[in-house]
Amino acid sequence: MLDANLKGQLAGYLQRISQPVELVATLDDSPGSARLKELLADIASTSTLVKVVETTGGPYRAPSFSVGTPGQPGRVRFAGLPMGHEFTSLVLALLQAGGYPPKVEQAVLEQVRALDQDLDFEIYVSLTCHNCPDVVQALNLMAIQNPRVRATMVDGSLFQDEVVQRQIMAVPTVFLNGTHFGQGRMSLEEILAKVDTGGAKREAEKIAAKDPFDVLIVGGGPAGAAAAVYAARKGIRTGIASERFGGQTLDTLGIENFVSVKETEGPKFALALEEHVRHYDVDVMNLQRAKALKAGSELIEVELENGATLKSRTVILSTGARWRKLGVPGEEEYRNKGVAYCPHCDGPLFKGKRVAVIGGGNSGVEAAIDLAGLVAHVTLIEFGTALRADQVLQDKLASLPNVRTILNAQTTEMTGDGQKINGLSYTDRASGASEHIELEGVFVQIGLVPNTEWLKGALELSRHGEIIVDARGQTSLPGVFAAGDATTVPFKQIIIAAGDGAKAALGAFDHLMRH
Repeated sequence: MLDANLKGQLAGYLQRISQPVELVATLDDSPGSARLKELLADIASTSTLVKVVETTGGPYRAPSFSVGTPGQPGRVRFAGLPMGHEFTSLVLALLQAGGYPPKVEQAVLEQVRALDQDLDFEIYVSLTCHNCPDVVQALNLMAIQNPRVRATMVDGSLFQDEVVQRQIMAVPTVFLNGTHFGQGRMSLEEILAKVDTGGAKREAEKIAAKDPFDVLIVGGGPAGAAAAVYAARKGIRTGIASERFGGQTLDTLGIENFVSVKETEGPKFALALEEHVRHYDVDVMNLQRAKALKAGSELIEVELENGATLKSRTVILSTGARWRKLGVPGEEEYRNKGVAYCPHCDGPLFKGKRVAVIGGGNSGVEAAIDLAGLVAHVTLIEFGTALRADQVLQDKLASLPNVRTILNAQTTEMTGDGQKINGLSYTDRASGASEHIELEGVFVQIGLVPNTEWLKGALELSRHGEIIVDARGQTSLPGVFAAGDATTVPFKQIIIAAGDGAKAALGAFDHLMRH
């Protein structure tokens, strides 16, 4: 199951554990159980502290296994083979169960350990999902640290009956005590905020008591991270309030055009951004959504959704952008019920089914190409009269036998049975005729919209909602700068956003020196 190289790496990691780890497998006579048995044997061969116990029957899914301490019920369980992106989740579970401390702030660990309710989490994943491991690892950590928490990763492709029964059409999907808890990427802090109801109030009080900053950055993507690094290096009081650190990069599978980094994955890049920022004296306030911007005579105020208000002499807005929605009937109703925005994450759930991709740019054509290897058929729908993707992508798309392209078509509705999507309607823009396609999934890939609704009336925005900036990143409001995908700067790219963030920080510092 594991090749010699991977075994060697795992053996190196497991040298860090200091106490025995027991893997209790629930097996049957299925091929999946045979593969799991082989995997566990390989793991046990890499460390004398790891032992495997095999069982059959009982209340647990088969094949599955728990990770825990000998003589105690395992609170972390993997239903399926945690390979692909989830192999890291397995390694971390082994390390933490073996006594290796997690890389989490002490205050967060104390919050986890203080939870005083029984929490049984089930996380449905696909092994190609790059967002799923963060959720699995966060919940596994909670289960290892608190005896009242249990976490089970479920491979949706292996337990298809459960996926159908629970109507899961997007990953990661989390159930808590048998009830739907959430979907999509969630950090440990986000999960704690949902289960620890008093935590949000305590955090708001803590934030509201902070002294004014010299530079306050709103948004933690590449632009915000670069701004924070450049500002902190000037020796001025710097804070960064972010709804989720990493921004859009968290939802990006591959990054191959950031100069000096030949190839990486979005979540890894996002982690590197945060680590770089925390290397400096920056007050990082994560999971904070901005609500309003107010300019005073001396200080600028940023009001947060939790009710707290931050004050600063200058502000840098780097709130980024999000997936653009079509805005047609049925889209919101069937979101995560067949309507999806991440083909890499949710594509495996549509194996053997019919899907549509809306959008003929690079992201849309790439999505269609990726999905064609998984699903029965892909229909690519483009509003314009020609695809806008790079020619090399168009050539690849044209070579695929199970892809149909429809040009000059306007999507008008997504239809369903009340529980899940079953079709899509569009209008032929040339003839005016209405058409309907029966399918099981729709992936929307039509670009981005800036996260600037909360700034309307506070400063000047373009007709597209972008923050208007000058060559220094200055907005129409003195002392307020902006950078990245939320601004009028063309070409929304990670490297451009990072450069803009640095420029805005230098502009803010220059403003402080002059005023």
